[in-house]
Amino acid sequence: MGRSHRHEFDAVIVGSGGAGLYAALEASRVRGNRTAVISKLLPIRSHTGAAQGGIGAALGNLEEDQPQWHAFDTVKGGDYLVDQQAASILADDAVQAVYDLERRGLPFSRIEDGKIDQRRFGGHTRNFGEAAVRRSCYAADRTGHMILQTLYQQCIKNEVAFFDEFHLIDILFEGRKCTGVVALELATGDIHVIHAKAVLIATGGFGRMYRTTSNAYANTGDGLAVLLRRGVPLEDMEFFQFHPTGIRGMGILITEGVRGEGGILRNRAGDRFMERYAPTLLDLAPRDMVARAMTMEIQAGRGILGDPAVDDYLYLDATHLGREVLEKKLPDIADFCRTYLSLDPAENAIPVQPTAHYGMGGIPTDLDGRVVATGSGGLYEGLYAAGECACVSVHGANRLGTNSLVDLIVFGRRAGRHMADFVRQADFGAIPDDALAMQDVLARANKKPHDAHAEKIRTSMKTIMMDKVGIYRTGKALDEAVQELRGLRHEVAEVGVGDTSRSYNNDLLELLELQNLLDLSLITAASAAQRQESRGAHAREDFSERDDDAYLHHTLTWLDGGSVRFGKKSVDLSIWEPKPRVY
Repeated sequence: MGRSHRHEFDAVIVGSGGAGLYAALEASRVRGNRTAVISKLLPIRSHTGAAQGGIGAALGNLEEDQPQWHAFDTVKGGDYLVDQQAASILADDAVQAVYDLERRGLPFSRIEDGKIDQRRFGGHTRNFGEAAVRRSCYAADRTGHMILQTLYQQCIKNEVAFFDEFHLIDILFEGRKCTGVVALELATGDIHVIHAKAVLIATGGFGRMYRTTSNAYANTGDGLAVLLRRGVPLEDMEFFQFHPTGIRGMGILITEGVRGEGGILRNRAGDRFMERYAPTLLDLAPRDMVARAMTMEIQAGRGILGDPAVDDYLYLDATHLGREVLEKKLPDIADFCRTYLSLDPAENAIPVQPTAHYGMGGIPTDLDGRVVATGSGGLYEGLYAAGECACVSVHGANRLGTNSLVDLIVFGRRAGRHMADFVRQADFGAIPDDALAMQDVLARANKKPHDAHAEKIRTSMKTIMMDKVGIYRTGKALDEAVQELRGLRHEVAEVGVGDTSRSYNNDLLELLELQNLLDLSLITAASAAQRQESRGAHAREDFSERDDDAYLHHTLTWLDGGSVRFGKKSVDLSIWEPKPRVY
């Protein structure tokens, strides 16, 4: 391995997506706060840039809307596993956060009088479920990309230090006090120990554990896995959302904004089949309901090919919207269809199928992003999390469309503000004696025999997760998945690195990412096996009903060697009582 280096900052953010950049912007607003961002990628290449549809906020620019309606939709859409005070903060703060982004320069799409334009999105309603409402604020279909550009420019203005192409390999603790991070510099192979008063993890999702996913190749759950191995629990990992409309066989997302503009899902007979599953909201029902409805259509032989035994699919029909609407409001989607499918969405329907998209679970946090250590609410000192890697919980068992970007900007901002105040009065903790322990681990990986076995393990993991921990689950399949994933974890421990170079060693990086994904796959499968009910995105064929008496609680999981330990955390039900979800 390369040399080791040491740095010191007041606040360190790991991850440069929307949550990480917003937290860095707020942490650096106090003069004298030295703030750094550690990122595996160049910031403007972070996965937030793939978010197309928009940010949900009850601005009421086109029709009456209220934050409490947004909060209710969030709770109901999450099948009542959402913490309700957190949902209220999400909806209330979303309005101000959108206007803050506008003032910072984000070029939202506009209506004729200059106000921010808004469109419908799945699960968003007026008057507590009465009918669909225009709530999604958007910048054509490039909303996430515009958020990254806007926040990155503001961070540069605030003189935030960026460590680009640095891969997180460890997080340092003195008891329950976080004292810094360790990162691998990809360009040199050097190890960097970064001493900090506070650390925020914003490393995004972990969808690459599935075979078909909308997630970028970099979404390997690094922050969650490193903390998991350091004894930090994860919350509600059994809930993984499948987006209804990925491009067939690719996973590239066709934004819900297409349906928000009036696109229609159709089966091989041309029927608008959502009329049978969600007669009020139709194609704009919550994502878990639409994804399951699509799967049922395919299983019933009503897919386009008419054979559920093959890789069947359905159509998303936007032809009636007209070329002008598609090119003005959905230009990237139109370009995706031309590039990847060689079709014009103004003339032909788009072949789509559900794709692994978003993890509702993650690192448990309080309302200010501080990481929770126990089911009773004990906290780590100086450790924060925000974004998809975190679980506040505002998504519960199923996230509403647009609420991912709302989560980023609301809780990234809140966590960054709390960090800014915390580091002003906090002292640096001690760097532990084993801070460079990962250097020895990496060196040993270079000395093990190498073959192509890592790729076989990765393929097996993705197949197991897709086939046994996918949209529909059974206890038998989940138990098999747990045992098989444990076996793969043992196998990967013996895999070596073929490339011994220091600079951009992809063999080493991919091995580290695979180890992270295997740990998270095991936690996801084990958590799903122990929840014997169906709720939100977690659909059990052998336990098809929601069971509030036994399972209306958050799942906490710890990884002890090769076994998974479980705990519980109460759900905040302080505003609305759970009721059946009917759309």
